[in-house]
Parts: sequence; structure tokens; C-alpha cells
Amino acid sequence: MGTWKQVVPLLALHFATLGCPIAAVAQTIPSGAAIDAEVGKIMTDTHAKGMAVAVIDHGEVGYLQAYGTRNAKGDPLTTDTVMYGASVTKTVFAYTVMQLVDQGKLTLDTPLKDDLDKPLPSYGPDPVFPDKYGPYKDLANDPRWEKITPRMCLTHSTGFNNFWFIEPDHKLHIHFEPGTQFSYSGEGFILLQFVIEHGRKAQGLGLDIGDLTKANFDRLGMTRTSLRWRDDFASNFADGWKDQGQPQDHDQRSKPRAAGSMDTTISDLPKFAAALVRGDGLSAASHAEMTKPQLHLTTAHQFPPFGADLPVNQQRKDLYAGLGVVVFDGPQGPGFYKGGHDGQTANTMVCIEASQRCVVILSNDVRSEAGFADLVRFILGETGVPYDWEYGDHAGKS
Repeated sequence: MGTWKQVVPLLALHFATLGCPIAAVAQTIPSGAAIDAEVGKIMTDTHAKGMAVAVIDHGEVGYLQAYGTRNAKGDPLTTDTVMYGASVTKTVFAYTVMQLVDQGKLTLDTPLKDDLDKPLPSYGPDPVFPDKYGPYKDLANDPRWEKITPRMCLTHSTGFNNFWFIEPDHKLHIHFEPGTQFSYSGEGFILLQFVIEHGRKAQGLGLDIGDLTKANFDRLGMTRTSLRWRDDFASNFADGWKDQGQPQDHDQRSKPRAAGSMDTTISDLPKFAAALVRGDGLSAASHAEMTKPQLHLTTAHQFPPFGADLPVNQQRKDLYAGLGVVVFDGPQGPGFYKGGHDGQTANTMVCIEASQRCVVILSNDVRSEAGFADLVRFILGETGVPYDWEYGDHAGKS
């Protein structure tokens, strides 16, 4: 009859010929030894020094393993090594926001101005701690800030650049009508964090994001995960490697930042991914809201920001922003994913809803990113995860 990978396309062709709907078909998860061999090949091909991989099946964490080294001294990367979570932090934050929605403390479509005691541009920056309140005074002459909602922050549609400090004049600007298009923005997540932390206490805001996320980490048994650096991480943490193989020290972030301050491990983060794909910790409505198509993604790639729309006939019809994730509809049905990247970090979390299967990859070497599409395809089969949109055509398709 042939191998499983040979049979699946034949079944799909058979059902399509009959005019029947094609059910989501998932391949058998490869063995741990097979995954180890594939990771070894990818690390050799990309020259990556360290990777860590976990697999979730039917909403439960199954295989997980760490490979390579965690620093230039050659200390081994282990499943308990603390690694930088980068922008996967945004998904953790969105999940936390949806819990506040469930508690009635936030409403997705209520303008953020309604959650503050005074106009946003009147906050800071603090003369002693310039980053305490952010650059919101820059918006004093742009009333469009009054339209921004939590949903816009979580779907990257505030109109902000990724961060205010990369603007040529180092000021915060709104580049388009809020809510009308996608442009990746950590600044939008930071704004929503600001409102949660400095909003009206009478409605239950004035909360610390580090504390809120810690409550979830504790509940899920994520003992070595935090949005701020902890001293107990110091015995086993990962430095990184840049794209030319240069070593880079781990940045010990002392302040929680919704856009990307999380430290975590390959033992911990899959517990969150499994909870998210199962819907644990959220109402059914909030879980559905987080992972449903919200805003169509119409550009060729995620970066650079404010990219031009592709011609309509070239736009991928199933590709949308969810809340803190990107959602897609591939050969195995709807799924969602989130990446995390900086100069020495490459992470990804991909989940398929029907099978509640996920792959979580953390790497302390940005060069490994070039192998993510192949590795996810090897483990889950064809999923439709849009790595060509996130990374560019060099990353291939999965």
C-alpha cells in the first residue's frame, strides 16, 4: 500500500475527485530518534550551536529534547536551560489579556482612552525613569490615539511602528487609521500593557503584568519562566549566536515587557502551548476569539513594516492576524502560530487545532531559523504555516 506519506496525498486526490470535502489528515508523529536525527541534520546544515524541540499531541506534551551547547564555553543546552522567549511573549500576553476580558476588566473593542484617568499624551515620560510611561506625549497632536482598542493592539493594527525608537526622529507616530491594516508592532502591545498597569483601579486595572503572567506560569507548572530575570536562572541559562556565528550574552531583562521579555525553557513553554491549544484557562468564547481570523494579512512578508499590499489574486486568502498569534487554514485544517526572533534568537510555536498538535522550537542561534519550515513539516506534515510570509521565500513552505 505504500508509506503513510505516500497514502495521504492519494486519499486527498480520491476525495477531491469524488467532490467530497477533504477531512484534515495528520501524519504519524515521527519517533524521538527520527526527530533527533532531523534536528542534527538541520544543525549541521545551518551551523546552529543550540536548539530545543517539543511536540504536543492531542493537547498533551509528548517528546521534548535539547541539543547542542548553551554558551561559548561549550556547556550543554538542557531541557531546563533558560532561553530567551522573544516575541512568543506576545502570545502569553494576549492569553493573559483574554483572561482580563473574561473577568470583565477589559473589553476588546472599548477604546483604551476609556480605561485611563487622563488623556494618554499627558502621561510621562517620567524625568527619572524615561521608559516608565513611554513616549505618549508625542501623540498630543494626533487624535487618532483615541480610537485605539485592545483588539487593535493585539492584531498589530494600531498604526505604530514596531517600536518608537526606530523612527527617524525617535518619536511615536500613528502611520495609518487604527484598525484598518496590519503592521507588526511591539509598541502596540506595550501600550496595552501600560493601560493594564496604569488604568482605572475602580474597574480592576492597575495590575502588574509580571504578576499576572506569573500566576499562569505557576498554575501550569512553568517553574523556570518569567517576564523578568530571576537570580535562580543564573546557574543554567543560554547565551546566543548571531548570523555570522558571533557569540552574544543573554540579556537579563529586569522589567516585564509584553512585546518580548520572557525567559523560558523547552520544558516549560510547551505546557503553555498545550493549554492554549486546548483552551485551558480561558472561556470558550475568549479562546475562540484569540484564534479566529481577525484581520487579513495582505502583504508579501511580515517585514518591513507598512509594506504594500500584494495584488488581490496573489494574497493568501486564509492568512489572518488573530489575537497575539497568526492564524491560517492549511491541509490539516485551521492552525495558529507565533515566532520569536532577535539577533541571536529564533523561536517558533505552531499548533493545529483539530488534532491539538503543536511543535515548539527554541533556539539560541538565529541561524537555525532557516531549518524551521523543514523541521515542522517533518514532525507534523504539511500544515500551511506561513513561514514564507514571516521569513521570506528562503525559508520555504510548510
